[in-house]
Amino acid sequence: MAAKNLLLLVGDFVEDYETMVPYQALLAVGHNVHAVCPDKKAGDYVATAIHDFEGQQTYTEKPGHRFNITHDFDKVEAGNYDGLVIPGGRAPEYLRLNPKVIALVRHFAEAKKPIAAVCHGAQILAAAGVLEGVHCSAYPACRPEVEAAGGTYADIAVTDAVTDRNFVTAPAWPAHPAWIAQYLKLLGTEISL
Repeated sequence: MAAKNLLLLVGDFVEDYETMVPYQALLAVGHNVHAVCPDKKAGDYVATAIHDFEGQQTYTEKPGHRFNITHDFDKVEAGNYDGLVIPGGRAPEYLRLNPKVIALVRHFAEAKKPIAAVCHGAQILAAAGVLEGVHCSAYPACRPEVEAAGGTYADIAVTDAVTDRNFVTAPAWPAHPAWIAQYLKLLGTEISL
């Protein structure tokens, strides 16, 4: 397997599991993962949030960990990357306001490079205008945004993921086994345990 160069787009209060788990899993199978955040440089960090499902009408939020940024956002050149990973949490709601974030997402979509988005990560895909005709999952509260952007909302179990073209999407972190496996398949990564 040839190692891929992957871009992990994070921001403050990104969901902890949706950042840490794919970051470590992709590194573990041999890929290079560059974690970036607008206005931050290598060595900086973002605060994460832990979202859990505890019986209320929506998720609860607790403080997470510090997640270290590995590369300078200002130096990112989309053409140097083979795939994009967009975790959820609260970060996507403000990251989607950044013009460079939108341009990066459009690059990956137009070049048909693998894009993995989970939970609220679909907010960035919707803002970038890349969901037209895409079967896309997300946290259920993001359904109106997926549909307004021309996507078809995939109403799947919280443990499932869906692949459509170069997009792999899932509703939340309980889908990690399916979401990460489908993304690895798009990347051409063979794994056997």
